[in-house]
Amino acid sequence: MTDFVAIHRNAARAVYASIVALTGATLMAGNAHAVSLRVQIACASDYYAHCSAYSPSSPQVRSCMRAVGLSLSKGCVDALIAAGEVSVAEVSRRRGGSMTAAK
Repeated sequence: MTDFVAIHRNAARAVYASIVALTGATLMAGNAHAVSLRVQIACASDYYAHCSAYSPSSPQVRSCMRAVGLSLSKGCVDALIAAGEVSVAEVSRRRGGSMTAAK
């Protein structure tokens, strides 16, 4: 196996482990603030890049994600819209009206 393949395989394992940990922590919390699995998967890298100082099940993580909203990936934003966590209108307003309806 080449070093390139080994590095990518290890990176994939790390991402998978992060998603499993984030999902597990949220499911174990079992609170009313739990987000869908789709959102957890789509936003995992955004969470680790911007808000990992907060527990995934904490109310602070929602505040953090809103605060960095313009930096969130398109996949994360689309998942948040689909889950009803944020509206298309709010995303459009924050981006200066440049977003059209995602549905």
